[in-house]
Amino acid sequence: MKTFTSPLKELKEFNDIRDNLKLKNTPVQVTGCIDSQKCHIISGLGEGYLWKLIITYSDLKAREIYEDYRLYDKNVYIYPAKDIIFYSVDIHGNALVKDRLKILRKLIEKEPVTIITTLDGGMDKILPLDFLKESVITIEEASTIDFTKLQEKLIHLGYERLGQVEGPGEFAVRGGILDIYPPTEDCPFRIELWGDEVDSIRSFDVNSQRSIENVKSLKVYPAAEMILSRDRMIQGIKKIDDETKQYVTKLREQFKTEEAARIKSIIEEFKENIVNFQGSVGIDSYINYFYEKTVSLFDYFQEDNSIVFLDEPTRIIEKGEAVETEFREGMIGRIEKGYILPGQSDVIYSYKELLANINRKNTILLSTMDYKTTFFTTKCKYDFTVRSVNPYNNNFDVLIKDLAKWKKNGYRILLLSGSRTRAKRLSEDLREHDLTAFYSEDMDRVIQKGEIMTAYGSIHKGFEYPLIKFVIISESDIFGAEKKKKRKIKEYDGKKIQNFTDLNIGDYVVHENHGLGIYKGIEKIEVDNVTKDYIKIEYAGGGILYILATGLDVIQKYAGADTRKPKLNKLSSPEWKRTKAKVKGEVKEIAKELVELYAARQSKEGYQFGPDTVWQNEFEEMFPYEETDDQLRAIEETKRDMESKKIMDRLICGDVGYGKTEIAIRAAFKAVSDGKQVVILVPTTILAQQHYNTFVQRMMDFPISIDMLSRFRTPAQQKKIIEKLKKGSLDIIIGTHRVLSKDIQFKNLGLLIVDEEQRFGVTHKEKIKKLKGEVDVLTLTATPIPRTLHMSLIGIRDMSVLDEPPVDRMPIQTYVLEHNDEIIREAIIRELTRGGQVYYVYNRVNGIDEVTARIAKLVPEANVSFAHGQMSERELERIMFDFINGEIDVLVSTTIIETGLDISNVNTMIIDDADRLGLSQLYQLRGRVGRSNRTAYAFLMYKRDKMLKEIAEKRLQAIKEFTELGSGFKIAMRDLEIRGAGNLLGAQQSGHMEAVGYDLYCKMLNDAVQAMKGDSVEEETFDTTVDIDIDAFIPATYIKSEFQKLDVYKRIAEIGNEEDLLDMQEELLDRFGDMPSSVNNLLNIALIKAMCHSVYISSLVHKNDQVKLVMYNKAKLKVDQFPQLIEKYQPALKLTMEANPYFTYDLKKVLKGKIDTLSIFENVKKLLNDLKLLLDGEN
Repeated sequence: MKTFTSPLKELKEFNDIRDNLKLKNTPVQVTGCIDSQKCHIISGLGEGYLWKLIITYSDLKAREIYEDYRLYDKNVYIYPAKDIIFYSVDIHGNALVKDRLKILRKLIEKEPVTIITTLDGGMDKILPLDFLKESVITIEEASTIDFTKLQEKLIHLGYERLGQVEGPGEFAVRGGILDIYPPTEDCPFRIELWGDEVDSIRSFDVNSQRSIENVKSLKVYPAAEMILSRDRMIQGIKKIDDETKQYVTKLREQFKTEEAARIKSIIEEFKENIVNFQGSVGIDSYINYFYEKTVSLFDYFQEDNSIVFLDEPTRIIEKGEAVETEFREGMIGRIEKGYILPGQSDVIYSYKELLANINRKNTILLSTMDYKTTFFTTKCKYDFTVRSVNPYNNNFDVLIKDLAKWKKNGYRILLLSGSRTRAKRLSEDLREHDLTAFYSEDMDRVIQKGEIMTAYGSIHKGFEYPLIKFVIISESDIFGAEKKKKRKIKEYDGKKIQNFTDLNIGDYVVHENHGLGIYKGIEKIEVDNVTKDYIKIEYAGGGILYILATGLDVIQKYAGADTRKPKLNKLSSPEWKRTKAKVKGEVKEIAKELVELYAARQSKEGYQFGPDTVWQNEFEEMFPYEETDDQLRAIEETKRDMESKKIMDRLICGDVGYGKTEIAIRAAFKAVSDGKQVVILVPTTILAQQHYNTFVQRMMDFPISIDMLSRFRTPAQQKKIIEKLKKGSLDIIIGTHRVLSKDIQFKNLGLLIVDEEQRFGVTHKEKIKKLKGEVDVLTLTATPIPRTLHMSLIGIRDMSVLDEPPVDRMPIQTYVLEHNDEIIREAIIRELTRGGQVYYVYNRVNGIDEVTARIAKLVPEANVSFAHGQMSERELERIMFDFINGEIDVLVSTTIIETGLDISNVNTMIIDDADRLGLSQLYQLRGRVGRSNRTAYAFLMYKRDKMLKEIAEKRLQAIKEFTELGSGFKIAMRDLEIRGAGNLLGAQQSGHMEAVGYDLYCKMLNDAVQAMKGDSVEEETFDTTVDIDIDAFIPATYIKSEFQKLDVYKRIAEIGNEEDLLDMQEELLDRFGDMPSSVNNLLNIALIKAMCHSVYISSLVHKNDQVKLVMYNKAKLKVDQFPQLIEKYQPALKLTMEANPYFTYDLKKVLKGKIDTLSIFENVKKLLNDLKLLLDGEN
């Protein structure tokens, strides 16, 4: 880093400060520092220190310092401060704890690190480092461990035991295998034991649950910041009990009976929760009862190898005062109303205490102006002379002049650019203007006087040191707005499992041949001394069907779009066959339509756009966020379509806020660069306005004219716009269905973009189709399109699916708590003070005005309005418009906001009676906040009831999943996908989907499309059953969880060839340990079944060492070659000709002595392989 530090060493002040630090003559006050230059000086002064701590006054500032500081050192982390509200919630999201634990791990391992935090990051009480260090568990290969003790320890460390590891902070035990996901690691680990000895440790992939690589040892760090051992817990609870007793008595003496009852029930519930679910309960506010000795984060930086920097001390003091006052006031309110015990109000350090403490460390105070600092006894003061660089706003000539002047005066000049290619290009551009510039990646190259160097890196603002003639200019100084840096996302390649979505007892299932029944669990049934697992399904009229667990491939979970109970079918009644035939006919129709549409489009030729221009690249680099891999792929595909001869018709599916608009913007830019016009069609006026704002903002630096047509335009304006379109002087038009009217003509239309297609009516769709004819079309939709459906539509419509959320979205802090007016008030005021807006979701139309009035009373300074679906469209539009423009602070609304609005200024959402909404609804609602780089908050409120005890556990679980977007997310997505499929296929189709269930419907559609395209000849369907006289099941000791067992059965049923078999064996070995023979038999039987099906055998029965193979009567086999086959297997094989001919294969005549399982399998497979040679169409 000499490029940056060596010039500093020429400054007298800089060297003096270094000397003072050596002599421990601190705190030192440094004035005259500005913006990004602070990080420069921090990195210079911090050289040689192991740990650097930078304290600043706001989260945004911390983020800014973080981005600037990465230029000098990549080992830099933000330590997030706990929110004051944190202390009064039942459960909170884990994102924050995970970030903090990663940092604590670095400190425990004594790694060099720079930590940036705000003053309140040090206010909360945490445990001493040594204490955490002692609790780290190290597991090494070949060491011995006490397995039961280890499990107990993990629970005390805050880990939660589940059936399968899905996220950080969880562990799972299966026999001698322990899966664990420490929050400090990027992926979970699997530890396999042999007795008490560790046999192997390997990392694995969460999605596929398959191993990645072996490691020699693993350190398991705590999964929570507060860890409780059994004794500590008992002592702490005793203290809490004592204080509660005293406090309740005191409250009763003051005749505050309601408050007394409230605190009593809250403490009871806390005690119950802490005993039952240890890791996930917020014990932060009770820390004093469990620990006498606590420290602040700042106490970790005691030793000589650490140095502390304060950014603008006066503002830090203000911040400290503000946080403390807010905390005290909040606590007083809560104590008075009986929400907390008096002892709980003392859970943070006062800021004066912290500052006094910092005063004694190696501290440097940085500020721009020279202030008198009250809390610090500064030993010496230095002033730096630094100037900020004037912004050039894209004016390259002025930059050249300045550079020439600086060069003449012997300045050292460093130009930074956010991408390596641009940095190279910059040096070339400068050379063209006779300035000798060079590009270098070596950050230790000392720049000589009069040299200009360009390099890769970025800071917010440039600066110059006139005294040592050194200047750093950032790209944002030259070109304005900054672009965030790209970073590669680590990918673990594992095969994604097609999940057998949680099948619980009592769920509806669809059997392809028998229809709809109820799943009743797995039963072991023994027939003639052979045990197998059967799945029990109950039908209407009490009929019961037992299916071998290996025959799972004909069963799907019934999934309909509504929550209505479906009607059960009777076993062997013609009704199901009729339903199936009807749907099949319909499916054929839809497949025909799709295929015809596709063929018609393939035969026509569309306009061929040229390759990307320089402008296009520059425009794309101005995108202020980092694209996700999915986004880049979708952009790539769209451009490829535009540059080809065929007419583009691409569908982009992606969740709300996954960056679909950016793809549309880039496609539109490309079309306009080729002199074509673009229409963007949106369903509502509000969306039109939003898109218009986005487009104008993104394209303002380019000569592109954009306008919109909607109700917000006067007739005169509309007329003018129509004129411009006709003349061709308008490039991009955004509008509602008004743009489909007859009076609108285009001069040269090249691209149509349709947003939220599913929200247009049929008539509009027809008009869109007409407009589509010869034009490239890009359709965006937010309803997640189901994977299965996606597969069947794949050849017909080009689709890009965006699955990964954008980077740099701050995680949403989700809090779950009982309805509490104090907190609602605090949350709203806090959001308003940072200039934001609030959604308050109340999902009932009647009474919504009262709720609005209540909130207006709680927060008199806020402008509160309400919106719901029963208002007239105009009225709703007006309110939404005011809300977007920031005239309304709090919007109380029903769940109508879950569709489509994107307001990045709303970063707090309060959901009333959250327990009444479905997971998928909560998930979509929650996606409405956190659309910017500020931390967003979601508060899920529920009313506390005495009845909730039993359900509370389930609910805690569901909501906890929800805060993490864990496995609950899968169910929610499933729910949404089904709704999405209904939309995509139209009303009539979704009726049919209800009739046969969603999965079966997709399967049928897929088959029909394949047949229409001529990929496969429609075959008569037949079932193959295999019954071999051997134990074949998964013992309960091998896979305990019923859900995982089903999943494995389902996937064993899908084995199609030898390769699948080996793959499955490998996976089972990896996930569950050595396989019992009954499981191995199961795998082999599944393979034999697949082989039988491929040679038209409808049943294979093995009894008393005889195998009977019944042929399907329409089998396409070369009958004339049967005699040769029988001869080959003489005397063991016989053929009996009946309506369904069958072979009998006598194993006793082939194998002598005792017949073992393996040889049965081998011989049967051999025979089947020979039968395969007789297939028609093969020679």
